[in-house]
Amino acid sequence: MSNNTIKQIPNLDGIGIVNAKINYQLSADELHQATLALGQGVESASGALVINTGKFSGRSPKDRFIVKDAITENEVWWGEVNIPFEPNDFDALYNKLTAYLSNKEIFVRDSYVCAEPKYRLNVRVVTETPWANLFCHNMFLRLNEEELEHFETDWTVICAPSFLADPKVDKTRQGNFAILNFSRKIVIIGGTGYTGEIKKGIFSALNFMLPVNEKILSMHCSANVGEDGETAIFFGLSGTGKTTLSADPNRKLIGDDEHGWTKENTVFNFEGGCYAKVVNLSEENEPDIYRAVRKGALVENVVFKKGTNEIDYSDISISPNTRVSYPIEHIDTIQPGSVGGNPKNIFFLTADSFGILPPIARLTPGQAAYHFISGYTAKIAGTEAGVTEPQPNFSACFGAPFMPLHPTRYAEMLSQKIKEDEATVWLINTGWTGGAYGTGNRMKLKYTRAMIDAALSGELNTVNYISHAVFGIAIPQSCPNVPSEILNPRDTWSDKELYDVKAVELARKFQANFVEFSEYANEEILAGAPKI
Repeated sequence: MSNNTIKQIPNLDGIGIVNAKINYQLSADELHQATLALGQGVESASGALVINTGKFSGRSPKDRFIVKDAITENEVWWGEVNIPFEPNDFDALYNKLTAYLSNKEIFVRDSYVCAEPKYRLNVRVVTETPWANLFCHNMFLRLNEEELEHFETDWTVICAPSFLADPKVDKTRQGNFAILNFSRKIVIIGGTGYTGEIKKGIFSALNFMLPVNEKILSMHCSANVGEDGETAIFFGLSGTGKTTLSADPNRKLIGDDEHGWTKENTVFNFEGGCYAKVVNLSEENEPDIYRAVRKGALVENVVFKKGTNEIDYSDISISPNTRVSYPIEHIDTIQPGSVGGNPKNIFFLTADSFGILPPIARLTPGQAAYHFISGYTAKIAGTEAGVTEPQPNFSACFGAPFMPLHPTRYAEMLSQKIKEDEATVWLINTGWTGGAYGTGNRMKLKYTRAMIDAALSGELNTVNYISHAVFGIAIPQSCPNVPSEILNPRDTWSDKELYDVKAVELARKFQANFVEFSEYANEEILAGAPKI
């Protein structure tokens, strides 16, 4: 394979990888062709590269560890989310991993994260496969020739899907692992081909360093900016519409997943690309994402229509977590520099498959902090083995697996930002109405977009509101281009008494989830809880 000659090929002896055949800084097309040559992928009809990530088609949160050392011991919120790993065990496993990659053909890429120049972090990624390197090309911010010439590594990521740990010897839970070491500034990933582990490793590192060292709020969110220069932020777990709703043809996309909110009141993208779910993707519903699936994009775990190389987005036989990564430039309307300012509207997205929460509601600062810490959405039947009816899914700060600090630290920073900037927080339910999953229907995307448009334009500032009887959140009684009868969820249920019972049941689930946070929460946050 040919090597890019922009910069001299780096020597990896210093990180323990010796005598390797290094493919350095290959272009997207070279990585695409290398994957095809190795028989590790297929080109789709649209020109995108399609690969299968193997055993793992999603993250494995129980196999993510953080080295417990002088930097992290008293800062990290240790527990089931942030699992401690001993420094000596990390060193031993790291040495085995680098020895494994020595004398092999590997792929190395230099890039950076954090679009705000003041906070940029240089990242060197070493991958076993060319398609994982293509993922990094798409997702991290790309360097020009001059930047490459003066590149100095801040963090290193090493990813080898075919390297398996020995749990008894290496102190992992099983063969796969993702481990962060803040003292050595290294992320090691083994035993899994799921590319999302790479970006989430660096995201987790930033979620520790930026709040602790720079007093910057790091956020699992998408963001865009309007013609008036006002930024909108969208928080939400996978499947709630975070990527879809931020890709608005009338607004400029800052980024779709990971951002920082600075002391100077700017919002900047951590990444240089998008990583979107493609289940049931269509040009009609999500035109920007659909058209982004072209040459240079990497599509994971999809199936082709029989006898063709055309992707069948409705087929989830490999995984319901089918995804595409692409450079942000594949979207037509993007914010130059991936930095915005003046956030005035914040949206918390949930796909409530119980059909209880309203399609849009305005939150007080206390309710905003409560719902931010809760990070609620709901799983629907059939998405996971054993899930036969809607199940609540709480993930603190809408991204608990990536948040090393206690959730209340992020919540307090967000509350301060909201007050300082006089931002309005909205709860958006992109899930079910008229009943739970199986009885009701999913909220139409055109209505959700209309509600968000009305919030952004200020049209919802002059309408009347009523308070939800259980959750206490403010429901608008009218909204332009949205039928008024769908705004109050109780009105959409044929059995109103059953709605009342189910609303209380969901509220109790919120309360039970919040128990572990209550001793750390102030009175304002506690006042934002549902009332039963």
